[in-house]
Amino acid sequence: MAEVTMRVWRGDDGGGAFSDYVLPAVEGEVVLDVIHRIQAGPAPDLACRWNCKAGKCGSCSADMDSLPADDPVVVAPLRTFPLIRDLVTDVSFNYEMARRVPPLAPRAPEPDGTYRMMQIDIERGQEFRKCIECFMCQNVCHVIRDHEENKARFAGPRLFIRVMELESHPLDTDDRRQMLRQQMGVGMCNITKCCTEVCPEHIRITDNAIIPLKERVIDASYDPFTWLGRRIRRRNGPRAAAPAAANAGPAPGAGTPPAAPSPDGGGVRTPAASGRDDPDGAGSARDIDTSPATRADDPAG
Repeated sequence: MAEVTMRVWRGDDGGGAFSDYVLPAVEGEVVLDVIHRIQAGPAPDLACRWNCKAGKCGSCSADMDSLPADDPVVVAPLRTFPLIRDLVTDVSFNYEMARRVPPLAPRAPEPDGTYRMMQIDIERGQEFRKCIECFMCQNVCHVIRDHEENKARFAGPRLFIRVMELESHPLDTDDRRQMLRQQMGVGMCNITKCCTEVCPEHIRITDNAIIPLKERVIDASYDPFTWLGRRIRRRNGPRAAAPAAANAGPAPGAGTPPAAPSPDGGGVRTPAASGRDDPDGAGSARDIDTSPATRADDPAG
């Protein structure tokens, strides 16, 4: 009878080692089936996380190496996250990062109270909704896998997928570019495409999510034509009426601070009403075209 050798990591954050388990091979089984047989037989205390056993929940993700086929199947916990025990790791980092992402901010509905969207705009974000949150992309991303100190300022591929899903929504009005640059570290990704290679749902993470997000951040922060367009709009837009309002003075008891001279010579400029008035010159959602971009026609990035 054919046999299968499983080399499974056993231990906790204090240390451990690989243990070999030899079991009869059963046609049609996947690795998780064999792990369950190990739990039911020689190692009932083996810890692993799983849920659906259908490849749709991502709970049972692990590091595996089974090449060549006649060698033992090596199963180890995800390296990027703190080890709890055996094959179980603490992936809470991903959920903490997810809390930083602002939710969908839809525009106002049509006068009849409904929303109208083109089918092509709806389909643009469908790819990113296939993510099962196995966090394999996070696990192979060397920015956080090899540099623990980067976790405080780099969200990782899974979160970039989430942001691009929102940015691709035809109703969304939020501007997440400064968050991507300052809090999520999208600029630290150097496009090795490791995340794309391991994605079980075949999401083109690098080409269709990370690169378009990088382009939007760069356009907002460094593109000279975008900068010039912002200057012109500020000079010719609603703020051009600011001198008259400043001369009239604030209404009694209004507490409105005085207007300040504009550094670009375009008259006076009233104080920003909110954080989205672009205090650091990166622009707002109204400044540039934020229509979602895909790179399906550019596999090389």
